[in-house]
Amino acid sequence: MIILSIYTEKAQLECMNEEYFPLHKDRSNHKILYTSGIVPRLSKYENVSPQEIEKSIVSHFSANYSNEFKVQSVSPNWIRFELTDPALATWLQGVAEEGTLSRGALEQREQGEQGRQGEKEIFVPGVGNSLFSVQYAHARCCSLLRLGKQEGLIDSSNFIPWLDSKKELRLTHPASTSLIDELIQVVDFSECNILIKWEKVALKLSQAFENFWSQCRIFGEVKTTSSDLAAARLGLVMATQSVLSFLLETKLGISAPREL
Repeated sequence: MIILSIYTEKAQLECMNEEYFPLHKDRSNHKILYTSGIVPRLSKYENVSPQEIEKSIVSHFSANYSNEFKVQSVSPNWIRFELTDPALATWLQGVAEEGTLSRGALEQREQGEQGRQGEKEIFVPGVGNSLFSVQYAHARCCSLLRLGKQEGLIDSSNFIPWLDSKKELRLTHPASTSLIDELIQVVDFSECNILIKWEKVALKLSQAFENFWSQCRIFGEVKTTSSDLAAARLGLVMATQSVLSFLLETKLGISAPREL
């Protein structure tokens, strides 16, 4: 575990090789927050006070990763990491370009595609076909992206103006932040070796997208008066399309239609 080298100056500790120390994602309306409870366990293994270990970890991240995280101690013996807006913008750009899903997740996608034969299923509206709403959300994303390219909001470079002149994220509407939160949750889940109910995850993401689309306009007046905001919102659509495609094809084994 790489965080161990912050305090011990070792790549790893043999006595902790088999342990897993998860980050816990915190609920916040406007911030991406994680907390870690590694301090007490490191204190036990190293026979050093929790306060000293906590101080060392916070100092290390503050000195070396201040552009990516704001780090602080949280009582009792927890450390909180807040993702900065520039780091979040980089993450969103990577997701939009399908480059941020883990290598393992991408390998799962490739293996899944090789293992499935014939046409993938497209559900139709009706009772019991809850996954249709996920497929519909994906198709809606594709439609919006086509329109965005036609109207010049995005080009072949797919560069998205996520940040304003103050290096702050443009996407501040509650529906936008809720959608970002769901995207992060999906990618986090893709890294976990635990049983995940992917249908439920996909439905939550599609619902968050529908809320975003109903409340955050992209075209018309918004495009005319604030083209950068419109482009950033379209970038969020691009990221959502990427993750929905991953969920549908890799995790659920069904079609991710580009139109319905």
